[in-house]
Amino acid sequence: MIIDARGVPCPKPVLMAEESLNGMPEGIVEVWVDNEASVANLSRFATKSGMVPETFAENGYWRVKIAKGYPCDIAAAEESIPFPKKKKDILLIVGTDTIGKDESLGRILIKGIFETMKVTKELPHTIFFLNTAIRLTTTDDDMIPLIREFADMGVEIFTCGTCMKHFDLEKELKVGYRGTTNHIVEGMKDFEKTVWIG
Repeated sequence: MIIDARGVPCPKPVLMAEESLNGMPEGIVEVWVDNEASVANLSRFATKSGMVPETFAENGYWRVKIAKGYPCDIAAAEESIPFPKKKKDILLIVGTDTIGKDESLGRILIKGIFETMKVTKELPHTIFFLNTAIRLTTTDDDMIPLIREFADMGVEIFTCGTCMKHFDLEKELKVGYRGTTNHIVEGMKDFEKTVWIG
C-alpha cells in the first residue's frame, strides 16, 4: 500500500500510516513525504511499534517503507538516509534569540552560550528552535555558521515549522531541518533531560 503524504504537515503522515497499518495483520505500507521531520517521525513510530522502517531518498521526496507482522528484508539503497543511534542525553529547546531585557546584551549572551558549548564540547543530542529563536537558523548571519558547526559535530538541529510560517521565514532556513512540536512532546519522554532557554 502506498500513501502519498507529500505536502501533508506533521504529524498527519504518521497518523495516516498508523491507520493503514492497524487495518492489516501483516504487510508493508510505503509513505511518501517531502520533509525530513516526517521521515524521522515515521521511522520513530515504526521502531517504537515493533515494526521495521526503511527510508529511501528520491528526487525531491522520501519513501518510508514500514513492514509489519513478519521479518522482512527491504532492500537498502545507497541513498538511504542514515539515522545513527546516539545516546539521547539532552534536548535543548531555545525559545528566544536574545536573553534578558537588554536586547544587544541578550544577543551577546545567547551567542556566548553556544560558543561555550562548542569549546567545552558539552553538546546536546538535539536542539529545537522555536518562537523568535528561529531567527538564529534563518536570518542571523552571526549565529548560522556557529549552529552549522554544531550540526557538523553531530547535533540534530530542528526549527519550528509553525513559527517559520508565522514569521514568513519558511524559505529562509539555513541550517538543520524543519521540526514540529512532536519533537518536544516525545523529547519529554525519550531524553534524559530537557533544557529550555527563553
